[in-house]
Amino acid sequence: MTARYQVIIIGGGPVGTALSVELGQRGVSCMVVDRHLSAQRIPKGQNLTQRTLEHFYFWHCVEELRAARILPSGYPIGGATAYGDLMSEYWYAPPGREVVQPYYFQANERLPQYLTEEVLRARSAEFGSVSKRFGFVAKQVEQDDDGVRVLVADEGWPYEEEWLEGDFVVGCDGGRSLVREQSGIGRDGPNFDQKMLLAVFRSREFHDGLERYPELTTYRVLDPEMQGVWQFFGRVDVGEEWFFHGPVPRDTTRDNFDFHALLERAAGFSFACEFDHLGFWELRIEVAERYRQGRAFIAGDAAHSHPPYGGFGLNTGLEDITNLGWKLAATLQGWGGEALLDSYSEERRPIFLETGEKVIAGGIERDHAFLEKYSPERDRAAFEEAWREMAAGSPGAQAYEPHYEGSSVILGPPGASCGIEGSHELRALAGHHLIPQPLSSGRNVFEELGSGFTLLALDADDAVVEAFEDAVAALGIPFKVLRDSLEQGRKEYGANFVLVRPDQFIAWAGDELPADPSALLAQVIGAA
Repeated sequence: MTARYQVIIIGGGPVGTALSVELGQRGVSCMVVDRHLSAQRIPKGQNLTQRTLEHFYFWHCVEELRAARILPSGYPIGGATAYGDLMSEYWYAPPGREVVQPYYFQANERLPQYLTEEVLRARSAEFGSVSKRFGFVAKQVEQDDDGVRVLVADEGWPYEEEWLEGDFVVGCDGGRSLVREQSGIGRDGPNFDQKMLLAVFRSREFHDGLERYPELTTYRVLDPEMQGVWQFFGRVDVGEEWFFHGPVPRDTTRDNFDFHALLERAAGFSFACEFDHLGFWELRIEVAERYRQGRAFIAGDAAHSHPPYGGFGLNTGLEDITNLGWKLAATLQGWGGEALLDSYSEERRPIFLETGEKVIAGGIERDHAFLEKYSPERDRAAFEEAWREMAAGSPGAQAYEPHYEGSSVILGPPGASCGIEGSHELRALAGHHLIPQPLSSGRNVFEELGSGFTLLALDADDAVVEAFEDAVAALGIPFKVLRDSLEQGRKEYGANFVLVRPDQFIAWAGDELPADPSALLAQVIGAA
């Protein structure tokens, strides 16, 4: 017998499981298929941004996530960059994500990805509409005008196969995504042809050796011989557990290389350590040519992959499914148009494309160029001046502000495009993330947002708002109105009306509602 679900999710890591939470909260039936019975306990994907914590707030498990941390509450989340090794006289620690905290409703967090996944799995288990096949792998994906079919298999004993049917399938199944491949979606990007090491180790002596630094969680090394590719240490707890990423020769195996010596060279001092894990990965950046093919979608590493620089991987994947989840629900519930589903790829793909090209690959190229041009051995004065300029101009979180200004379901400025280059502003700008502000009640606007669209009506005429509500009701859009005055921080929005999407991005803002709001609403739900 074939079971049917509205959405079949292939891949039960943090991205796939988070999608099941997003859909479960919206009453969508889904099946999660994953080969692993439990989260894989490798400490990666640790830095969670303020925006990601907003997701957890709306998934109603943010406190559970914070309680799962390993680092002490309030421990600084930041990094340092050193020249040569960590004992170098040349190092700097640029401002971290705390500089953008006023623009988000939640503070950022740091914990291993497997703990994040465990919190999401526990939350997902609370929904009767979410089913799971752990210990199963997807073998085949088919689709037609009526839906999708997925063949899954339990590779244990006895061997079992099962066909699942659904309206849509979402591949959250990693860089070698079966959903992507069988949907005919190609992907490409810069390949640095460099083998990289991931080492997880324990060392109290290494922790003690970093006493010259302020309390930090990431320590990066710019070694001239590495051609701009970072070596970096990341803190898992305070005092003992660490991970390390760095380039190694192409022929390196677990048995033919002195990994301890590599870590000591990057550190600049000797220390005893015990390895818990040694693995390898390729230094490349890849992005899919599109994120949708008919009834099949891809998200997370299935859609894009890159080095673990800047914590973009997991955070970007979770933003993918926050964007996709409400759009799938809207379509299944009958109020979202076909263009709304197309807008997922239209909005999300440029974000990763620019992140990979400008931030990650661009950063490697800039660091390589710096190391080629400057050296304290060749010209100390010129090096020190350039190093100071690098430290002062180190790109921070302020400059990274993903937005959807150019989306077809956003009423943004003419000729705009979606991208990462913006500036965090208090103004309500179409295509940008809503900035939290207090309401007259004392609560924050984020505490009052609905699960569907929300209209902030500030010093607005009730009759005008009621006409807008009538148009919303005729289209069946889940909707909430927040009426308040244009005082306190709310005046910073610079608009009397702000239409907020279910993912807390602004669909439209203005001082007057249109006389006939139907066209505006049709556009933002993809029904124009």
